[in-house]
Amino acid sequence: MATMDVTPEILGKILPRLQSMRDRYDELSGKMASPEIASHPDQYRKLAQDQAELSQVVELFDQWKKLRKEQDDLGEIKGDPSMADLVTGEERRLREELASLEGRLVDAILPKDQRDDRNLFIEIRAGAGGEEAALFAAELGRMYLRFVERMGYRAEVMESTETDIGGAREFILYVQGKNAYSRLKYESGVHRVQRVPLTEAGGRIHTSTVTVAILAEALEVEVAIDAKDLRIDTFCSSGAGGQSVNTTYSAVRITHIPTGIVVSCQDERSQLKNRAKAMAVLRSRIQEQEVTRQNQEIASHRKSLVGSGDRSERIRTYNFPQNRVTDHRIGLTLYQLDRVMEGELEPLVDALRAHDRAEEIKNFA
Repeated sequence: MATMDVTPEILGKILPRLQSMRDRYDELSGKMASPEIASHPDQYRKLAQDQAELSQVVELFDQWKKLRKEQDDLGEIKGDPSMADLVTGEERRLREELASLEGRLVDAILPKDQRDDRNLFIEIRAGAGGEEAALFAAELGRMYLRFVERMGYRAEVMESTETDIGGAREFILYVQGKNAYSRLKYESGVHRVQRVPLTEAGGRIHTSTVTVAILAEALEVEVAIDAKDLRIDTFCSSGAGGQSVNTTYSAVRITHIPTGIVVSCQDERSQLKNRAKAMAVLRSRIQEQEVTRQNQEIASHRKSLVGSGDRSERIRTYNFPQNRVTDHRIGLTLYQLDRVMEGELEPLVDALRAHDRAEEIKNFA
């Protein structure tokens, strides 16, 4: 993963907080060493817990100070011609190690998104553009499947409503993997495609849209759903064009009456399995609705950060004639759309993450 460049301004902003955390760590060590605290296990345990929460940052900060001292010491022998080769090599090593450490310090000190290590659902839906939008929705689904594979995550198709010519009006993936949500959460929004449609012979460039929603998997304890608030319907699974593909009522549609959220699942032959999958998606959609409401409240008094999930906003354009992909949130343009569609999303994902962290630093107190 790309490391964010930590500028002197950013470093100057976080150093006082780092030193304060270091001082607090030493203060806790002193208290824990006192006989009075040692005789009170509950107090000692609380102090040890507080110190453990600081230990990662303090360890990184101590490493950073050690490297900075080595850098200062190196300056004292820089004028010796006989040491020129050694100094050059050491300078390069110290620069690289300091840059890595500073990026890790920024990560460690910024507030954590508690959902970052969650599994997630990717919901892709065709927007404006008819059959062409559905075709591109299917292609985005394949793009994310390839990216997930590159990251070593596991993916499962939860729902796919196909069209007669191979498109998808709706495509839902369940992705499992360490920090999966942290890598993909910036993909929520409206994705625009510009190309000559396969469905047209006239050669005119057409613009279509597809919406993508990234939903962190909700834990059951987080989202309480009352059974009386649910309407559950069963029906026969269907394929492209709507024809039934089996005669058993294994497909499940769940409606959450208070919110109006509707989830259907027909991927499994078992009605119980489809119901369990649909409930997992429902919990995540309800949680996302609440998170969106909270984000809107925050945005009312400060500018929203990248990745707020506003689906009314066009976030990215895929221009096939120019082999170009542009992320409008950060003004990044890459002329490697062919590689992006093969799942090479790292340049976009890493740039968005770095931008988000830079924005958080600006608001860092």
